Amino acid sequence: MDLNINGARMQVQADPAMPLLWVLRDLLQMTGTKFGCGVAACGACTVRVDGQAMRSCVTPVGSVAGRAIQTIEGLGTTAKPHPLQVAWIAEQVPQCGYCQSGMLMAAAALLEKKPKPSDADIDEAMTNICRCGTYQRVRAAIKRAAGIRA
Repeated sequence: MDLNINGARMQVQADPAMPLLWVLRDLLQMTGTKFGCGVAACGACTVRVDGQAMRSCVTPVGSVAGRAIQTIEGLGTTAKPHPLQVAWIAEQVPQCGYCQSGMLMAAAALLEKKPKPSDADIDEAMTNICRCGTYQRVRAAIKRAAGIRA
């Protein structure tokens, strides 16, 4: 099966029904995307497919073959971080960090759709669960990345 991940074509031998999460983690060794709940409730596994936030734990890999998949590994680099990654650090968002890759991918999808999101837009888009409770910092970081004064 041909996959387009972070702008690179990759071949995988996988059952089309296998969740994308496990293809990424187990077959491609891309471990930035996390397993949290397995039922699309927590968002730790969020990636972007054609720009849309998608929970990879319940997404069959066959349904995304040939589509543009972006994981946290493709969001930014150490030399050129994504504005959200810069804002995440500036606002000291991460505590344990487990949910952060999924949060960042959901936030990136939000900003692509709504470059200047309101609080209501952020609340609607950010359905990921953070057990550390960093929601106010997440909101501040999204606004910082969008160039909105807090």
